[in-house]
Amino acid sequence: MPANSTRRTLTRQWELLKLLPNRGPGLTALDLQNRLRDAGHDSTKRTIERDLVELSQIFPLQCNDKGTPYGWYWIPGSSAELPGVSLSEALTLRLVEDSIRPLIPAVMLKTLEARFNLARQKLEAMNQENPSARWLDKVSSVQPELTQIHPQIRGDLLDVIQHALMNDTQLSCRYYSAHKNQFHSFTLNPLGLIQRAHTTYLIATAEPFADVRQFVAHRFEEAHLLTSPCLMPDGFSLQCYVANGAMQFGTHQKIQLKAWVSEGLARLLQEAPLSDDMLLVEEDQGSSLTATVNDSWEFKWWVLSHAGSIQIRKPKHLRDEITHRLQAALELHAD
Repeated sequence: MPANSTRRTLTRQWELLKLLPNRGPGLTALDLQNRLRDAGHDSTKRTIERDLVELSQIFPLQCNDKGTPYGWYWIPGSSAELPGVSLSEALTLRLVEDSIRPLIPAVMLKTLEARFNLARQKLEAMNQENPSARWLDKVSSVQPELTQIHPQIRGDLLDVIQHALMNDTQLSCRYYSAHKNQFHSFTLNPLGLIQRAHTTYLIATAEPFADVRQFVAHRFEEAHLLTSPCLMPDGFSLQCYVANGAMQFGTHQKIQLKAWVSEGLARLLQEAPLSDDMLLVEEDQGSSLTATVNDSWEFKWWVLSHAGSIQIRKPKHLRDEITHRLQAALELHAD
């Protein structure tokens, strides 16, 4: 039998064993055929039936033949836990591997490395014979921003930060402030880690202050665990913190935006509105726009990126700030 055919049979049967339930009445051959097809193994019902009969001679499988169609399952008390990963699991692991690495404690990440390696091996082995294994060649994820080389986080310092976060203890650190171009020493109360595009942020308070701040992980020069417990702000929730727009870098306040936008930008906003209450009304050579948005850097960067296609009318402080930024840009490029 050719090697590819043998490997295809083995992977299909291994997947079949993992699909079987551990109690009756079990799954029928048709059920298993459909589930195998979803997992990337396209086989006939008759092939599945032959596989089940063959596997039952080696593994403790039971056929519920009290009525048709027959159901198959593991004999009660036998182990249904099999090593390996399914094709769908392999694809998922490869898709999320890079993005989740900074967010998982190193001690836990070590236990996942074997799964990541197994996922790569599975996809490589099945690449030639199963179209589903080639799915990663047909999809990609692109961040809506200028592509930059990802900053490198020192693994030993990230490990210390994650330990402090997991154990709810304070952190002593030396941190580089890019805006001030100088180093600071802090005692931090770590509250959470957030991955934003290619940058990892530690959310924390800095003693003796109570305001929640964002520290860029790759700017830590030193980090040491302390035995003192982390002081959590009353009512703090990382998920609420994110939901309230904190990672858009602003005041967390909402503003009522009124603006004119060009016809082209209006069409884009119809596809992806700025807010649930956004309203576009056609007017001369464009549309009037009203929306409730976060007063944030993120929003201002968006406005500046559409210079020439949007005119801020209200609020006045936003209009003045955008005007000042555009005038400064013109002066900078005047010569």
